[in-house]
Amino acid sequence: MNLNRVDLNLLVALDALLTEQSVTKAAERLQVGQSAMSSTLGRLRKLFGDPILVRNGRNLMPTPFARSLSDPLREALGRVESLLTTKSEFNPATDHRDFSVTSNDYVAAVFLRPLLVRLAAEAPNVKLHFQPVQDDFAKRLRQGETDILIMPKEVFLEYVDFPNELLFSDRYVCAVDANNPDVGTSITIGEFSAQPYLAVNVGHLPTSAEMQLDAQGVIRNTQITTQMFMLAPFLLRETRLLTLIQERLGLTLRTNANLRLLEPPMPLQPVNMVMLWAEQHADDSGHQWLRRQLMSLSSELFPDASI
Repeated sequence: MNLNRVDLNLLVALDALLTEQSVTKAAERLQVGQSAMSSTLGRLRKLFGDPILVRNGRNLMPTPFARSLSDPLREALGRVESLLTTKSEFNPATDHRDFSVTSNDYVAAVFLRPLLVRLAAEAPNVKLHFQPVQDDFAKRLRQGETDILIMPKEVFLEYVDFPNELLFSDRYVCAVDANNPDVGTSITIGEFSAQPYLAVNVGHLPTSAEMQLDAQGVIRNTQITTQMFMLAPFLLRETRLLTLIQERLGLTLRTNANLRLLEPPMPLQPVNMVMLWAEQHADDSGHQWLRRQLMSLSSELFPDASI
């Protein structure tokens, strides 16, 4: 196929059609008329020799061939967008730029919040959009829909498939309400298993702590689960619940959540938070600047904590 004879705007329309699975919604997304989008769909069908979208009841569904185009299409468009927004040099003091960062609320509280203070002084026109970790986080990262993903490498083993840097490590501690009558200054594995337990997950993903407890065969009397790290310590108040939380978060919230922190009765490896980005952002000067800010911050924050 001769690329000079292809209207590359068709790829933008194809992305909208595959995302919306509706000619009307795709037209609204690209701010064109419905008849124009219908004509574009016809051109796409002729270009690829495939129906692209087929009727399924009252809905349109992508064909298997069209589904196979989705990921490489988003990756290609992401590279083009990166090319068009890349400047020879990024000036944080004057340049306007929006970045999206995907992480859990624990990372936002103990790491990203201090970043806001720095950016307010050094990069007043830079905007950050924090996004929660969802089940499709790897796909969103690969397609350039998020600039930075911060995840535990123990949970996301495919992190090696992306450019990455280790940001910081943290260890797990037990946390209970400070007035919990069942738990003293230490706890045995038997007591840990007997206490009502609060488990934390991230979407459908278990935390590194839960994975390690499963691997060691540690029994839990799980009574409550939550997907919010920041909420978990406050749910312990005036209850006999016990949970495992990251030490940095526990120390940050110990007073406000009225926590008692204890050494876990089982060996637990630390959790290692890595920063990941898509390959198409590697040479973007603005993106490089943001990554340097995160790495610099990681080297300054959090001296070794202890209970």
